[in-house]
Amino acid sequence: MLVLAFDTATPAVTAALHDGTRVLAERTTIDARRHGELLVPTIEHVLGEAGVPLRDVTAIVAGSGPGPYTGLRVGLMTAQGLATTLGVPAYGICSLDAVAYGSGRTGPFIAATDARRKEVFWARYSDLRTRVAGPSVDRPADVPVQGLPVVGAGAELYPDLLGDGHGAPPYPYAGALAALAAERLAAGTPLDPPRPIYLRRPDAVVPGAPKRVTA
Repeated sequence: MLVLAFDTATPAVTAALHDGTRVLAERTTIDARRHGELLVPTIEHVLGEAGVPLRDVTAIVAGSGPGPYTGLRVGLMTAQGLATTLGVPAYGICSLDAVAYGSGRTGPFIAATDARRKEVFWARYSDLRTRVAGPSVDRPADVPVQGLPVVGAGAELYPDLLGDGHGAPPYPYAGALAALAAERLAAGTPLDPPRPIYLRRPDAVVPGAPKRVTA
């Protein structure tokens, strides 16, 4: 098993390679505006560091969001293109699941990332592997925290409402995404196809018909 995983649903452009036992290589750059420019070089760096040619990869996994439309699309389209080229399966995993898995927490908690517009994407977990509610998008004050710890960049952005991130990774780093995917694949757990999780309509809209001008 050689799982190539990457995520572009947050400002972290991140990729990792997992051999079914451990992460062989991982690289992350934090840049919210350069997903399209950075993802392929990041993948190439990871493969080079691991000493693995792309043709040996057996599965592609992309973070499926939720996240901004443009950044999320970069990762998912890359996953579909690589899978088609290599003739291997491509899967999508909720990016919040990777945040949760990377937190290492064993009890109930909430994972939250920045949704912009003074909102957060969030989901509730019973442990690092099990999502029990969400994903959803809300203003921080409307997230049903109910005394639970909140991990992720969303918490760090709104500490007065959600806590301080509790020392957990703020983003869905690809090492955690790859490890979670490898674990699920080894267990025979069905994985979703690489389709985006959109919780809001995109900002860009198709222009309407031009208004008629009369004399």
